[in-house]
Amino acid sequence: MPDTGATSQPGATRFSDIRRFGSIDSTNAWLISRAREGAPEGLVAVADHQTAGRGRLGRTWEAPAGTSLLVSVLMRPPLDGEHLYLATAVMALAAADACRVEAGVDPDLKWPNDLLAGGRKLGGVLAEAMAVSGQVEAVVVGAGINVNWPADQAGPPEGGVALSQLVGFEVDRERLLASLLASLEDRYEALRDLSGQAAQASEYRRRCSTVGRLVRVDLVDETFTGTVADVTPEGHLLIDVGVCLRRVTAGDVVHLRPA
Repeated sequence: MPDTGATSQPGATRFSDIRRFGSIDSTNAWLISRAREGAPEGLVAVADHQTAGRGRLGRTWEAPAGTSLLVSVLMRPPLDGEHLYLATAVMALAAADACRVEAGVDPDLKWPNDLLAGGRKLGGVLAEAMAVSGQVEAVVVGAGINVNWPADQAGPPEGGVALSQLVGFEVDRERLLASLLASLEDRYEALRDLSGQAAQASEYRRRCSTVGRLVRVDLVDETFTGTVADVTPEGHLLIDVGVCLRRVTAGDVVHLRPA
């Protein structure tokens, strides 16, 4: 896979300027740098391997070269600060759409950024904002999906799973990428008006398996448990802790089995 060379477009979408890398530190980091240089919305970075792939809370994302779809897109979304989470939501929904279309796997969405299959982690989404003078000028959203894990290896770490393990055959990463970007085009376009934003937020809530679940929430200074009542229009969790609803804007959320 050549480095930084544009590729033929997989479909007629705004996300058709694709730069490919055999190995890179982070597709998100590369696009953030391009955003600072004034790159237009729609630029895409795809890598076979990341040496410094990141997840939430500074965690690393590690996978052997060629096993995962590692893609980031540059967005300049028409969203106010309270609704920027929709950039993450539409990427997660598009990634789930692509898994369903290309592999027949319909992942659950775990708040705030994971794709789950049978309770195991299939992928994740990470959004990073670029701000100028306190104003968000761009958002880079990356997705990592475990696609074809080597048969001679146990599988992705930390209870993860790959599409190939679920369906019993190798999944075409190029077709998966094309499906993801096609779905993202439609979902991102919907964010241009309030009704479209509401529709994407509603679908995210409907497909979020965290809603209705007993969870443990790990914050910086405390841990508590409760049942998730809803996801707010701002993307926050509302958790029923028995005496009130607690709002969680960020933190580690672990799905628990009922006692």
